Amino acid sequence: MATPPTRQALLSTYSSTLRAARSFASYNFRNYFVLRAREIFRGIQAEGDPMKVSLTYERAVTELAMLRRSAIVNQLYRGLPLPIEIRKNSRA
Repeated sequence: MATPPTRQALLSTYSSTLRAARSFASYNFRNYFVLRAREIFRGIQAEGDPMKVSLTYERAVTELAMLRRSAIVNQLYRGLPLPIEIRKNSRA
């Protein structure tokens, strides 16, 4: 039986996942993965069964590794910025 992850481990994985999601060059990918990370970790927070929390945490750690690799590839093949990105940057 797997032991449930500590609060520190969950927070560390959550912040690493958000950091990896924000490193995407593509606006659509970046926003999708940020929303997905929030959704996954809210589900972990609401879950009461320690076994399900452990399984979901292990899946989140695996997805974090995949997300980091995907972000690197996305940065290598970045396209032109979308109009919404240009408009946001000009206001800042």
